Amino acid sequence: MHMITAFLAGLLFGCGLILSGMSNPAKVLAFLDVAGQWDPSLGFVMLGAILVAAIAFRVGGARARTVFGGAIHIPGAARVDARLVLGSAIFGVGWGLVGYCPGPALTSLGVGGWPTLLFVASMIAGMVVFEAVERIAAWRSARPHAATEAP
Repeated sequence: MHMITAFLAGLLFGCGLILSGMSNPAKVLAFLDVAGQWDPSLGFVMLGAILVAAIAFRVGGARARTVFGGAIHIPGAARVDARLVLGSAIFGVGWGLVGYCPGPALTSLGVGGWPTLLFVASMIAGMVVFEAVERIAAWRSARPHAATEAP
């Protein structure tokens, strides 16, 4: 049942991205072009998404389990640090240069041609590199330091 609900949620999300125009990089870039031919329509999409998420977090936070009995994982409040700011900046620059963020890029794979495929491949490569760096950092911090080891 979990796979069916995940599929249906993903399908609904993808349809929403297509209907809202988020899978069209030209529309996204027009939204980001506040000094030129600005198209504010995606702002309403974002406000709608914030409203839906706020309701979901409110309902989910009041429950101990999902409808199907799974654990509910709500992210805790985290501090703003350099990693968050840098990651947000990289995301924003990529979105502004290309007009895609991860969800719409995956939604557009079938119709976006080579530019979309190149973006998704680059996005996946970035995720792989990030994961490798994180694992190396965790491994380094977990191993004993040479200064504390016995001769």
